[in-house]
Amino acid sequence: MASGALLNEPKFTSQGASSRIAGPASYLRRIEVPGGTIRRWWLHAFLRMSSRRASYLDANIGALRLEQRKWDERFARPDQNARHTLVRGADFAGEWLEWADSDPSRVILYLHGGAFLFHWPRIYAGMVGSWCTPLRARALLVDYRLAPEFPFPAAADDCLAAYRWLHGQGYSAPDVVLAGDSAGANLALVTLQRLHALGEALPACVVLLSAGLDFTLSGRSVVANDGRDPMFSLAGLAALRSFYAPPEQYLNPAVSPLFGDFSGLPPLLFQVGERELLLDESTRAAARAHAAGVTVELEIWERMGHGFQALPLPQAQSAADHVVAFVERHAGWKASRSTTRLGH
Repeated sequence: MASGALLNEPKFTSQGASSRIAGPASYLRRIEVPGGTIRRWWLHAFLRMSSRRASYLDANIGALRLEQRKWDERFARPDQNARHTLVRGADFAGEWLEWADSDPSRVILYLHGGAFLFHWPRIYAGMVGSWCTPLRARALLVDYRLAPEFPFPAAADDCLAAYRWLHGQGYSAPDVVLAGDSAGANLALVTLQRLHALGEALPACVVLLSAGLDFTLSGRSVVANDGRDPMFSLAGLAALRSFYAPPEQYLNPAVSPLFGDFSGLPPLLFQVGERELLLDESTRAAARAHAAGVTVELEIWERMGHGFQALPLPQAQSAADHVVAFVERHAGWKASRSTTRLGH
């Protein structure tokens, strides 16, 4: 058992990337994809060094954002064939990402990560493009307002506004797939739970990558994986959360959607790295969704850290393939297997 695993994690037998776990955790798969060992070691070393240099207590956010832009330039693999069009609705800003053969009826609404503080637009365009091209879909990348200038609930309100704007443009629920990573996965689940509580139409399915869902940091993995996750330390994570919301809000489901209502939600895909501090936030949320009767798939990727899907690794390409297959199953969008993807 990995050091970050839940104490009560069900027993299973791994039989490769396509094996499913029998019994009560049939929605859970552990995935191991070979290759990229040297590159993964280098990337993890770079991320550890960068994260240790950053001090998030009394941080100069502007200076940190300038440093983060270097990541966006270094790791981005954007598709040069993609068209980018800025969008400004009444209550949100964003960007359309599309191709010459995109089906205008298929939209991936993507909410980016970055601890509610940062944004890597080129990296996300490359990653989401690796889903869109085989699915022949467009993506609306939401540029929500960032903390600390705009703390909770600004980002959540922007994301809800973007979803409603799509419906105002004539898109119905089956036309939209909602997705996000890290803080963006938090915002995706918050948006979903708000829509359900308000009785509004829900998207066809939802993709949640390396989700940060619990501001109380109550999962065992935040301690067990401290030092193993190349992106975050427990001290850094504890400091970062205060820029978005004050401690008295940490149990609010609109901040920590792990504690929200999972009933009646559409199919959910969770992808998380086995070394992540946030591992248990995905496993616990998936378990709650499954208990509520939601169709859920949970993938734990061996030896991967936080946000591995956006890195130039073979595991990231495999993760993209899994996202595409999930959307095919639950949104009914047939994908082209011959499409060449440039994102990784």
